[in-house]
Amino acid sequence: MNHLTPLATAAALLCATTALAQQPDTMPTVTIQGTATQDGLGLTRATATGSRLNLNAQDVPASVESLSAATMQERGDLLIKDAVTRTTGLTDTSSPGNGVSFSSRGFNGSNSFALLENGQRLLVGSGTSTYPADPWGYDYIEVLRGPGSVVYGSGTTGATINAVRKAPQRTTSWEAMAGYGGGKALRGGVGGTGALGDKGAFRIDAYADRADGFINRGDSRHGKVLTSLTYALTPDVDLDMQLDHMEQKPQRYFGTPLVNGALAPQLRDENYNVADADIAYVDDKAVARLTWRASPALTISDELAYFKARRNWRNVEYYVYDAVANVVDRSDYLALHHDQEQTANRLEARWNGGAHKVVGGWEVATINFKHTNNSPYRGASTVAPTGFDPGLFDSPDPIRPGFATDTTTNAAYVEDAYAISERLLLLAGARHDRYRVSRLNLQDGSAFDATLISNAARVGLTYRLTPQTSVYGQFSSGSDPVTSILSLNLANAKFDLTRSRQVETGIKQVLAGGKGEWTAAIYKITKDDIITRDPANPSVSIQGGSQSSRGAEVTASAQLAPAWRLDANAAYTDAKFDELLEGGNVSRAGNRPADVPKTSANLWLSYRVNGWRASTGARYVGERFIDNGNTQTLPAYTTFDASLAWAVDRNVSVQLNLRNLSDRLYAVTSYSDSQYLLGDRRHAEVTVQWRY
Repeated sequence: MNHLTPLATAAALLCATTALAQQPDTMPTVTIQGTATQDGLGLTRATATGSRLNLNAQDVPASVESLSAATMQERGDLLIKDAVTRTTGLTDTSSPGNGVSFSSRGFNGSNSFALLENGQRLLVGSGTSTYPADPWGYDYIEVLRGPGSVVYGSGTTGATINAVRKAPQRTTSWEAMAGYGGGKALRGGVGGTGALGDKGAFRIDAYADRADGFINRGDSRHGKVLTSLTYALTPDVDLDMQLDHMEQKPQRYFGTPLVNGALAPQLRDENYNVADADIAYVDDKAVARLTWRASPALTISDELAYFKARRNWRNVEYYVYDAVANVVDRSDYLALHHDQEQTANRLEARWNGGAHKVVGGWEVATINFKHTNNSPYRGASTVAPTGFDPGLFDSPDPIRPGFATDTTTNAAYVEDAYAISERLLLLAGARHDRYRVSRLNLQDGSAFDATLISNAARVGLTYRLTPQTSVYGQFSSGSDPVTSILSLNLANAKFDLTRSRQVETGIKQVLAGGKGEWTAAIYKITKDDIITRDPANPSVSIQGGSQSSRGAEVTASAQLAPAWRLDANAAYTDAKFDELLEGGNVSRAGNRPADVPKTSANLWLSYRVNGWRASTGARYVGERFIDNGNTQTLPAYTTFDASLAWAVDRNVSVQLNLRNLSDRLYAVTSYSDSQYLLGDRRHAEVTVQWRY
């Protein structure tokens, strides 16, 4: 089988650079447009996530929310997941095993949400998403709630998160940040942009941090370099290039064991992993895009992207407290390694003429994924609850290559925004995806091929009641895999993608004078063909189960007075299994899916005066079940944060960030029925920002 390879990317970048060098000096200067940061929800800004047509968020018949770089800085959010979980209805279910994971609209996990950068998606391998990780170098982050398959393919029923880079600008500017805080955290970042000759511009952003953490042996570190340039090859042809490298060494913490079924304050600082535990993620990315303005109405682009991800784990991951012996039993000595390479190309045409805005395209990608492990992950040890020697990783199972998959994806899509009148907009789109997976068992040489197909559609109407107020309704469909497509095994190869359908209606309004924005939405989502048990043979898994959710969401950002701003959101989710049989043909119908809270809410209040800004915020996450049987719960929690900033002059500012002001002991998520991952204790951080 012929595959796109990393050499294709290297050749494209080399040819593009050569073409750049050979351009005559008479070429006109390119105009590079950036997006200004702003407070609020971004309703008046063109969205890069809700549609490929660059419609204003107010005109998209879907729930789209935006976080600017300024907003994330004001709140002191250090990770993308910190920022995203301040948006409406998204809760954190991340762990060291899955990297980044969220719950949204009743659906949870990496197979139900997509994590993108500049609209580019690295497919999920073995349930793990790690890139992008932090907000430095990004202009804003957008969240599309509900099925996004018509734009991004399978695995998007819950939400789509898109981190949009700061674009190169011809006007020279530089920014830097340094911070120090609790857990001996030390971080720094620098970013700059400027002209590249007479016809282009560049941007570079670099960031690094390290910390000892708030638990024993909780050290972590992280670093990245993001580079991009844009250049006018001819008056009608632009070249954009991007080359990135990121390394992460996350905290090697898999949770704290429960004592008598509850969180134990005396174990808050303990880490039950071994002393030589390891988690490491390395991600590389290269992009080259040519854009040709064939006519005032027609634009054609071709984008070639290459991703490489290497991930490594060596940990003891399962802990149980034995109350009789007063010890912690440890097991699951896991050593894993992922090698993933993805090369993708997107050819796209856009038409903007008359009453229609139309985009159509073709995407193709090849992904090579290799999984190495020490299955069956045996090994066991016992330690005291406190004051113990963590020991070293000592598994009786050797690390061996497990399997490799070669996946080819093809997708064709089209979207049309038709302005029926000045007030009424019809948005319709369709997409067809085909995934061809070839898997080789590296232990016994067995192999198989599988093909998965997805069709998605969206039809929506947006009506402007006034220039500032719009109402909308939409129907959309999508799909999710029953397991990560790249790690499809023989048992799951016979299953189709699940099917999801959503009906949503809502209202969006920009208040007079831009003093505020608010949105409200109600929705219902149904997902069919989830894995269940065969009623005639409980030992056999079949497709035929279903789950659904319905809910309401409200989001608002308002200038209460010249010095006061309030940002708030709330979500109610009624999610359940409509049909599901598990082991022993036990019905879960009517139960709530794991890791889905009924209610969640965020609030942030800011006061600005004479170069000072004081802010405080609250985050609430309702009670969640950790299992489909709804037998064990994660308690609800509320945390409070604050920040105080002083603009020393027009170029320098100092900010104090305070986290978990009440020092709440709470669980962010569960790792098993015997251990929960705890949130950070109360801490502070001081940062200094420079802009020139």
